[in-house]
Formats: sequence, structure tokens, C-alpha cells
Amino acid sequence: MNLQFRPFYLTIHILMNDNSLVTNYLPIVIQVLVALGFVASSILGSWILGPKFTSKNKLEAFESGLPSVGNARMQFSIKYFLVATLFVLFDVEVIFFYPWAVNFRHFAETMGYDGFLRMLLFMSTVVIGLIYVIKKKALDWE
Repeated sequence: MNLQFRPFYLTIHILMNDNSLVTNYLPIVIQVLVALGFVASSILGSWILGPKFTSKNKLEAFESGLPSVGNARMQFSIKYFLVATLFVLFDVEVIFFYPWAVNFRHFAETMGYDGFLRMLLFMSTVVIGLIYVIKKKALDWE
């Protein structure tokens, strides 16, 4: 039996020259293992090195330095959630506008009139949605 001992980095280099599925995902597997090792060592280290005593104050809920008063199951108005959802919706749509506006010249050269019509359709959908939201008074707090 002929055993060959070689350094770890040479083994990785030899594996990386192979085009198999395992070697294509080897860097991802190594990165995930390093990340999981870091998380596990951080949690274990804080558990080992952290203080182990408890008190009444330590067991209470911390509310930004203020004493907690009342029930935590407080109801919010649906307007809050509606405005938050609309903000996320229109914010994501604006994110799609930015790359198009920055690369407008290149976009116009490659896509031409067809690309402009597609973007005009997208913009008109956003504007129609905004007009609908304003007409329904979804952004009014009263």
C-alpha cells in the first residue's frame, strides 16, 4: 500500500483542478463551515465567560431603559400596517427605477424603443397605483 502524504493546500489545489460537482461547491462548503464555527465558538465563549448570576432586575423585560408598564399585547391601528406595507411596496419599485435611470443612455442604445415602452408601462403602473392609494385615502391618519 502506497500512502502519499501531502500538505492540505496541495490536496485542495488538486481537488480544485477536477471539474466534479463536489469540487465546484467546495469553497461554499468551507465558507459555511467557517461561519458555523464562528457562530458556535461565539455562543460557547459567551456562555463560558459570561456572568452566571440572576436577579429580579435582570429577569425583567428591558424596554429602552423605561420601566415596563401595562400589557405587551397592545393593539395597533390597521393604518400603521397599511402605511408600512405601502412604503415597502413603493420603496421596492423605486429601487427598480434607480439602475434604469443611471444607465439610461446604455439602456436606450441596447433596448431601443421597445425597452422605453416597457419602462413607461412600469412607471404608469406605479403612478396608477399611487393615484389609487391617494384616492382611497390610505395614507390619511384620521
